[in-house]
Amino acid sequence: MFKRILVIQTASLGDVILATALLEKLHHHYPESRLDFLIKKGYEGLFAGHPYLGRLWIWDKKEKKYEKLRQLIHEIRASRFDLVINLQRFAATGLITSLSKAPMRIGFSKNPFSLFYTKSVKHLIGRPGKEVHETRRNQNLIVSITDGQPAKPALYPSKADYAKVSAYKTKAFICIAPASLWFTKQFPEEKWVQFMQQLDPELYVYLLGSAADKDLCNRIISGSGHANCMNLAGKLSLLESAALMRHAKMNFVNDSAPMHLCSAMDAPVTAIYCSTVPDFGFGPLSSKSIIVQTSEKLTCRPCGLHGWQSCPKKHFRCATTISVNQLLNHL
Repeated sequence: MFKRILVIQTASLGDVILATALLEKLHHHYPESRLDFLIKKGYEGLFAGHPYLGRLWIWDKKEKKYEKLRQLIHEIRASRFDLVINLQRFAATGLITSLSKAPMRIGFSKNPFSLFYTKSVKHLIGRPGKEVHETRRNQNLIVSITDGQPAKPALYPSKADYAKVSAYKTKAFICIAPASLWFTKQFPEEKWVQFMQQLDPELYVYLLGSAADKDLCNRIISGSGHANCMNLAGKLSLLESAALMRHAKMNFVNDSAPMHLCSAMDAPVTAIYCSTVPDFGFGPLSSKSIIVQTSEKLTCRPCGLHGWQSCPKKHFRCATTISVNQLLNHL
């Protein structure tokens, strides 16, 4: 039915990882179709050797953003896709979709260019007691051409990725990804220190993150005094990190991209929610998924969908009232 399909998701790392669920579903229903994926520059390492992808399209937004957008539109039009699926709600990707010349163009009705789609779908953010997971929101775009059940996200580390981290797996270990792009989504540094101080001294602990997280991880290790620690921030690729997390005794993460890496690898995960809530629909999907959050009733929580660079109320009680015992209980 569709010779060529393009999926568009040029948002953040977590959004891109969750979008792989759509790739899984489309491949299952249309295994003979060529499946392409458009993402923003910086995340292409996630898809090295991906078994289902034809071409990975890259949009570099940092330099000459709109010049490159025009070039993308030109190349996509020339590629003659049969189906374009846009997971974003912003104008630029709506323009790509609308001008793609694809006979079928699907996206969310919140996109300002949805008027030019052949099909648009409501984008529903969950709220307390009525969670709608992101994979379900995305699946709603293609329910008429697949089925009603969302797939799980999936990534495919190579043999070389697993080999790179094999030396770290000789003894029982946990992984901690302590950082977040947003202050109010990040479990406080001193809490991570307290948590590690109460770990079994024989347990190996690997701290993960980007190169920008290296200093934070060093401070946590130094403050904890835990002997069997290693700071791997900036030393592993995304797929290498995923390969390591897959075999951890437990992965302790914030409401951030490492949680979605765990979902894509079905790795055990304890996800800590500070200012945000799982009801928004970005919760963990691993078979062993544990959510930790404050038990205090706070009228200010959640204070936003994506978090803030500081607590709007100046007290940050959504994080400081979480006990490290809530983490220790899930080792």
